[in-house]
Amino acid sequence: MKLTRYGYDVIITMAIVTVVVTLTALFVPVVWLKALLIAIALFLGLFTAYFFRDPERRIPPGSDDGKTVISPADGKVVVVEDVIDNEYHHGPARQISIFLSPLNVHVNRLPISGTVDYYQYVHGKYLVAYHDKASTDNERTHIGVTNGSVRILFKQIAGAVARRIVCTIGVGDAVRIGERFGMIKFGSRMDLLVPMEMEILVTVGEMVVAGETVLCRKVGG
Repeated sequence: MKLTRYGYDVIITMAIVTVVVTLTALFVPVVWLKALLIAIALFLGLFTAYFFRDPERRIPPGSDDGKTVISPADGKVVVVEDVIDNEYHHGPARQISIFLSPLNVHVNRLPISGTVDYYQYVHGKYLVAYHDKASTDNERTHIGVTNGSVRILFKQIAGAVARRIVCTIGVGDAVRIGERFGMIKFGSRMDLLVPMEMEILVTVGEMVVAGETVLCRKVGG
């Protein structure tokens, strides 16, 4: 199982904790307590490794056409609606929101090829990521990518457990669809705002896969 480099700090820390707790537990005279401590240590170590897994993904054939947007995150679609975006599109836009549980892969992938022309980090709260207010109140990064006539804004949003967002791209970077660009640690949300002419191809409640599921496609030229 491949592990993401974005989690090496946590993985190493938890590996040390697991070893220390396990070795300490060996000297505990009470058998049931010894077994409990070892079980807890092993569970935390294994869960950490599982959480930071980084499976390979293949973008759908033909999706790198500048008109197709694929999912930047694994998880469940919780919002599909038309909104007013005063930040990036400066007018009507279509929003797709994806909720990531702690069991989902949390490595994020670029939803479209193009050039990063907008980036903003916002300090905020740590509300449950499933809540609509998480989009406006929580800690988050906003990334805008332009590809010809298609401009999309996507937001890495921290959740109630997450305390760190990793984003490795910035304004001026040329990016390619499906490539890794960061992660949100331990439960989170991803919002995408796309132009009104995009045809939405997913529905609320649908499970999507980063780098593979097509979320929407531009209608016409």
